[in-house]
Amino acid sequence: MPVCSQKVTCLLSRSIVLNNPQKRNALSLAMLESLCRDLLHDAESNDLRVIVISAEGPVFSSGHNLKELTSAEGWDHHAEVFAVCTDVMNLIQDMPVPVIAKVNGLATAAGCQLVASCDIAVASEKSRFATPGVNVGLFCSTPAVAVGRSLPRKVALEMLFTGEPISAHDALLHGLVSRVVPEDKLDEVTMKIANKICEASRSVIALGKATFYKQMAHNRNEAYQIAAQVMVDNLALRDGQEGIRSFIQKRKPVWTHSTERAHE
Repeated sequence: MPVCSQKVTCLLSRSIVLNNPQKRNALSLAMLESLCRDLLHDAESNDLRVIVISAEGPVFSSGHNLKELTSAEGWDHHAEVFAVCTDVMNLIQDMPVPVIAKVNGLATAAGCQLVASCDIAVASEKSRFATPGVNVGLFCSTPAVAVGRSLPRKVALEMLFTGEPISAHDALLHGLVSRVVPEDKLDEVTMKIANKICEASRSVIALGKATFYKQMAHNRNEAYQIAAQVMVDNLALRDGQEGIRSFIQKRKPVWTHSTERAHE
C-alpha cells in the first residue's frame, strides 16, 4: 500500500492521504518524496482548485522517522531528508491552489510543520500539536520555521523549548489552525471550505495566494507597493473584469480561470 494516496473528492478538489498509520504516518524520506510527487502532479493540473491533506489512523503525522536519522544512515542521507522536507513545505505555499490540512489526531514535529505550512487547517477537537524534538536531543529547528510564522513568538518558543503539546482549541486561539470542529463534522466542514474555494476563479486565487506570501516577507510600505500593483494586475485579468461586470449586472460570474488579460 502506498505511503501517500490520492483521491478525487469532487471534480475540482483532490485529497492527498498520509497512508502509513502503522508508522504513525511518519514523514520518512519515502513519504516526503511521495508527497512531493503528488503535489508536483497537482500543480500541473489546470482544472484543480484545491487540495486537502489528511491522514489515516489516530496520528496525523509523528514527524520524521527517527530510525532514518541515526549515524548509521549517514550524514548525506540526513541532509537529503531535510532538503526534501523543505521542498515539500515550500511547494505547498508555492502551489497555485489553496492547500487545506484536515487534522484528526496528533501532529508532532515535522507533522506539526506540515500543518503550519498549509494555507488553511481544520482540526477535530481531539487533535493536538507539539514540537517535542528537544526531548530526544533533536531541536525542531525546521518545524520552527513554519510554526514560528504561524504562532506568536513566545507561544512557539514554549512549544519548542518544552516539547509539550497544545490542544486543538489552543492551536486555534494562537493561529496554528483556522477551525476546530467536532470529529463527526470534520469532513463536512473541510469540504464546505473546499467547495467554497472552488466557486472562485482559479487565476484570481493563484494570483492572490502568491501575493499574500510575497508581501508577508516585506515591511509594510513595501508590502503595500507590491499589493497595489497586483490589484491593478488582477483587474487586468479577464476574470477580474468579469467579476466586476457580474457584480454591477447583479448576476453570477462566469469564470474563464484564464491568466489572459481582458480586452481593452
